[in-house]
Order: sequence, then structure tokens, then C-alpha cells
Amino acid sequence: MKVILTQDVKSLGKKDQVVEVSDGYARNYLIPRGLAVEATSAALNEANAKNAAKQHRKENELSDAKNLAKKMSGLTVVVNSKAGANGKLFGSITSKDIVDQLKKQHKYSIDKKMLNLPEAIKTLGETEVEIKLYAGVTTRIKVQVVGEQEG
Repeated sequence: MKVILTQDVKSLGKKDQVVEVSDGYARNYLIPRGLAVEATSAALNEANAKNAAKQHRKENELSDAKNLAKKMSGLTVVVNSKAGANGKLFGSITSKDIVDQLKKQHKYSIDKKMLNLPEAIKTLGETEVEIKLYAGVTTRIKVQVVGEQEG
């Protein structure tokens, strides 16, 4: 019997996938527990429409991410911080600081988890930071750390 899974089922398949199972397994386990519905023509059409809409949404997100990557590449974000005479910062510049300045200076709002910053910036100068906008779509921006000299 063909069924459409309504949830991920271990060792059987993912949600919205059409699978062939034995009649007893479908009638006695999957359908009563709400894990699957019988694959009637109407249910199959609905599942296909859902999959097509999901695919379309993913394509739109990918193209939006690529456009944003083009716009953001090469941007420079200036971050002010207090620093000592040797150029070492009092404290450090974190992903949150960079995201806040990016939003303030260039009007791009991204999540701080998108930044690939292995460790916080602790010195003055320019650092290149990678931003992962979408699966397989990344861009690089420059972070310029300028500081007031104290000593």
C-alpha cells in the first residue's frame, strides 16, 4: 500500500514522502498514529503541490541570498573601541558588535550566527570576516577597528 508520511519515520522516510509499505503496517501502525495517510489521488496531488511550493520558496531564498551577497561583498564596517598604546583593545569586538554596526552603517540586518568569526577581534586594524547567508552562499566584508588611544 502506498502512503504519504505526515512526519519523519525512522528507517522509512521523511515528511511528505510517498512510500510503499505493507497493508497491515499502514492500517495498524502508521495511519492510526497519524504518521501517514493513504496515498489517494487527491492526497498525492496535495503532496505534490506542497513539494512544488517548498521548492519554489527555496529557489527564491537562494536567489535573494545571492543578490544580498553581491551587494554586501567588499563592504567595510567601522567599529570604534578603546585601545591601549600598543594597539591592543580593552575588551574585544564580537559578532554582535559587527552585526550592530552593519545594521547601523549599511542597513543590512543579519543574524550574528551567520558571521564566521572564529575568535573575537582583539587588535586595531582591518580584519576580513566571512558571512554565510544561505547554504552554499557566502560573502566577505571588511571590519575596520579604530580606537581612541589611551595609555
